[in-house]
Amino acid sequence: MTFNDPIDRRGTHSSKWDKMETLFGVSPDDGLAMWTADSDYPTAPCVIEAVQRAAAHGAFGYVWEYPEYLAAIQWWMKTRHRWEIDTDWILTTQGLGNAIALCLDVFSDPGDGAVIFTPVYHEFAMKIRKSGREVVECPLVRGQNTYVLDLEDAQNRLTGNEKLLIWSSPQNPSGRIWTREELRAIGAFAARNGLILVCDEIHHDLIMPGNSFLPMDLASPETRASTVFLTAASKTFNIAGLRTGNMIIPDPDLRAAIRARLRALDYSPNSLGMMMIEAAYSPAGAEWADAQNRHLDGNRHLFDETVNAIPGLWSMPLQATYLAWVDFSGTGLTDPEIETRLRENARIATSPGPGFGTGGERFQRFNLATQRYRVEEACTRLRAAFSDLH
Repeated sequence: MTFNDPIDRRGTHSSKWDKMETLFGVSPDDGLAMWTADSDYPTAPCVIEAVQRAAAHGAFGYVWEYPEYLAAIQWWMKTRHRWEIDTDWILTTQGLGNAIALCLDVFSDPGDGAVIFTPVYHEFAMKIRKSGREVVECPLVRGQNTYVLDLEDAQNRLTGNEKLLIWSSPQNPSGRIWTREELRAIGAFAARNGLILVCDEIHHDLIMPGNSFLPMDLASPETRASTVFLTAASKTFNIAGLRTGNMIIPDPDLRAAIRARLRALDYSPNSLGMMMIEAAYSPAGAEWADAQNRHLDGNRHLFDETVNAIPGLWSMPLQATYLAWVDFSGTGLTDPEIETRLRENARIATSPGPGFGTGGERFQRFNLATQRYRVEEACTRLRAAFSDLH
């Protein structure tokens, strides 16, 4: 099966398709789901084959140790990202949302502040608020065609009550790949302010051709003693429903604190999730991931060419992720007016920019991890929905 073969996810309890009418008023019968960050095509054949072998075996009892799973993660980080890690550093959580919540729980108290650089993945702020902590927004600055840091402004926003900095790399929603210098600056900023740095690198495999990703630990090794690295196969291989993520924690004290909390909660990984990640993090999985990136690159070129030709719209150049970040400010429309055109006229469910915090106003995020014909249809609908702005 190719990335362009049709697949119907409606009626499968898919959040992306089966919740969009409730959330956005866009029916899956005639709408396009371009919001939640998962893909519309099946995962890699090597992962499907692993599930089939497990089903054929038929026994799904308790699992004690799974060294092959840990070794696969270690191999993947070394071969894909030139990052040498020890398998002892790896802890498994119920996805990275759970990992962020654990970091907030273990490394801060209710009422403490957690720093985020906005606009950024909306779940960061949601997790902070749900835990009873305070969101401290540090807005990014619009450069020529992307976002840049303003650490002087960020410093002025801190009160001394902050305990964590939750960082997105590559950046969601802009698809920005941070430079070595920027990563080092963030590491130094966190260290200078006594912050635990929680570095979410979930999109690190979704890199557009011609770009390369640098793990935070390689850019700023001197701050690893106060950094928790978050990775997962879930976005790359469309297995988020398995709720299996990894915390890679080199520092023994930080790792022991998280491990103790996991034990107190009586959490242990699910065996099927570990089997699937072992299969994904393999030479066959790497080949499939490369093919997916080429498909996504074609989708984003088609999408950007269309969007940038519509008066008032501009799609930020995508270096990583499969999430297009579109600026509608040139239309002169308000956020509600933009959403009305997208939902009622174009029948497209997108992620509204204001939800990503300060700087997200009059933006919308589009998920391009789908079949090419759906991207083409979205382009046709966008042209029609905003045609009167010519």
